[in-house]
Amino acid sequence: MDKHVVIGVHITERVKHAGEVQKIFTEFGCQIRTRLGLHDANKAVCSPNGLILLDMVDDDAKVSAFKKKLSSLDGVEVQSMVFDHT
Repeated sequence: MDKHVVIGVHITERVKHAGEVQKIFTEFGCQIRTRLGLHDANKAVCSPNGLILLDMVDDDAKVSAFKKKLSSLDGVEVQSMVFDHT
């Protein structure tokens, strides 16, 4: 492995946008090594916003296509970090 690509996906109004986001995650499921979802939740309230961290695999073109598709959705912000192992 020559690098780690970590994608952060911030979703506002999770209930409204989660279905569209999940469809894209499923489409690119073979490129997602690890998925971690974070949102504020307790007995009294569940946050309408969420953050998902993804560790991606595969070539840069597929990861770019994934990010582009997610970024086109309303209520979704995508950022990435790349850690090279050279």
